[in-house]
Amino acid sequence: MEEQFESQRNHLLAIAYRMLGSLTEAEDAVQETWLRLHRSDRSKIENLGGWLTTVTSRICLDMLRSRKARREECMDEHLPENLAKDRYNPEQEALLADSVGLALLVVLDKLKPAERMAFVLHDIFAVPFSEIAPIVGKSELATRKLASRARQKVRGNEIDSQTDLNQQRKLVDAFLAAAYAGNFDSLVAMLDPDVVLRDDRETSVRSETRGAMSLAKKVSGHAKAAQAALVDGRIGAIAAPGGRLLYVIQFTIKDEKITEVDLISSSARLEQLNLTVLSD
Repeated sequence: MEEQFESQRNHLLAIAYRMLGSLTEAEDAVQETWLRLHRSDRSKIENLGGWLTTVTSRICLDMLRSRKARREECMDEHLPENLAKDRYNPEQEALLADSVGLALLVVLDKLKPAERMAFVLHDIFAVPFSEIAPIVGKSELATRKLASRARQKVRGNEIDSQTDLNQQRKLVDAFLAAAYAGNFDSLVAMLDPDVVLRDDRETSVRSETRGAMSLAKKVSGHAKAAQAALVDGRIGAIAAPGGRLLYVIQFTIKDEKITEVDLISSSARLEQLNLTVLSD
């Protein structure tokens, strides 16, 4: 039994990680699956792989539904090192998150638990809706609708113009690259002379920095973990080391210049945003 379970462990861990976005929690879910298998009547299990997938998924669903307060507590910590607790291995999780896609993990975290479950199992692991429906406690038709809603959020059906988006993304990618490299002149060239930066990290009331020179000085040498994404259907960026959302940046762009930059880090505001993956 142990050998059969171990042959399925990596698959179960892959499912659990995409559902939970945390390596530690994923390992806990898989371990709980092993304990339930150990306590079960194996003679009644006809398809071990299907049984393990179902049990792991139900465990993950329960964890998703009960962890909101804990997730908000983690999001209030702005420094990634503050997140490294207990068995958390930042290097191992960063590698795993990178293999999945940091942006996808962040967007999945914004889905409702049942939506996330339906999308991950069907669209990523090709589990039939007929098998997913009992896990989420809905009809097969309702489960299909859950996956469809999740798919729309992940793929971003709110985009008005793909051409405009591509142009804006090039500007945002260049801005983030220049900020990280500390290229002051390039930053100033991308900014409107009267650009304004609003930042809620320093005080409870968002501080403001005005002017291209002042903003370039403030962001130069930063934005290491940031990458372009859609924020409420508009071009923006997210910073999510290891798949843990630290802050979101919203950009306003006019005449190929950045005119407004809003940096959002408070958990209450982040919860209200709709984040969407941008494909390469």
